Amino acid sequence: MRRLTAVAAIATLVCELGNLCGAPEKRIDLAAIVGKKDAESTLGEAVKDPQPRNEDGVDGYYSRCNYYSQNPGRSLVLRVRQTSADQLAPAKQLEELMAGSVKIKPLSGFGDKAALASEGAQNGLSHLLMLYVVKGNALVTVGIGGINDEKAALEKAKTLARKILAKL
Repeated sequence: MRRLTAVAAIATLVCELGNLCGAPEKRIDLAAIVGKKDAESTLGEAVKDPQPRNEDGVDGYYSRCNYYSQNPGRSLVLRVRQTSADQLAPAKQLEELMAGSVKIKPLSGFGDKAALASEGAQNGLSHLLMLYVVKGNALVTVGIGGINDEKAALEKAKTLARKILAKL
């Protein structure tokens, strides 16, 4: 009995130390937050079943979910990285991303920090919009492909990002 109690105490201590070291307190599952109906509403057409993935990595917890339209051409890509305390902070990661590309522009009034990248429609290609939002220890990415109205795509991306941010 003492041995079992000691093992339980050590397991509890290890779990508590993990929380103190910055492990994400509340891990989210993007497929549970943004469902197939949300994706169909966003893309304006039927989508295939999602391709979700949730996992712990060396630098934090990741959740991703991709939706692709039944007819090729539209996509919704969702990502969240929740960092560990000793890893690259999401705000710093976004700064580095912005520094590496002139196509990524700051977006004010959204999350702790946000940025937007958009390309394609002006070249006759399918439009791609990427919204990056930092909130606390999380970097949220919402990518929408195939909606050529940039203003509409941005509003749809913001709506989905708000839904995700509310769960962090």
